[in-house]
Amino acid sequence: MNIASASDRADSAGTGGTGGADSSNGILAEQLLRLTRRLHRIQKRHLEPLGITPAQSRLLRLVSHYDGGEAPRMADLATRLEVVPRAVTTLVDGLEAADCVRRAPDPANRRVIRIELTDTGRATLRRLRNARTDAAEEILAPLTAEQREVLGGLLNALADAPAERRC
Repeated sequence: MNIASASDRADSAGTGGTGGADSSNGILAEQLLRLTRRLHRIQKRHLEPLGITPAQSRLLRLVSHYDGGEAPRMADLATRLEVVPRAVTTLVDGLEAADCVRRAPDPANRRVIRIELTDTGRATLRRLRNARTDAAEEILAPLTAEQREVLGGLLNALADAPAERRC
């Protein structure tokens, strides 16, 4: 969908708009939100056969980045995922029930619990990578190789942009 057609639809739907940059930015924001929702639905559908939610997938991938080094604490995971610690507890509970991770006491401080990847978790990660590749291919199927390259550059520019200034 291009901006003009989205703008025309927004105007004809009675949402109005100034016709300027604010209107175009609003349309782009809505397109990004729609794409995000679509990505989430497709990813969820591809992960469902594995018995893993998208949030559990993120946590499992994050724990795997620590594999070989010191396992993360629950607080480390909460910080990196930008969620409250209670949310991490729920995710770890589910992954532990599936034998993908295990809680282990920190050898230096027994009050600290670290989250370790299990062999089952490593095997699940391999299957997750395949599911994510399949989901990405489904999303990107309408684009040519050149369009994918341009999109990648645009997404990098947005992801690498400086944080918004606060008032």
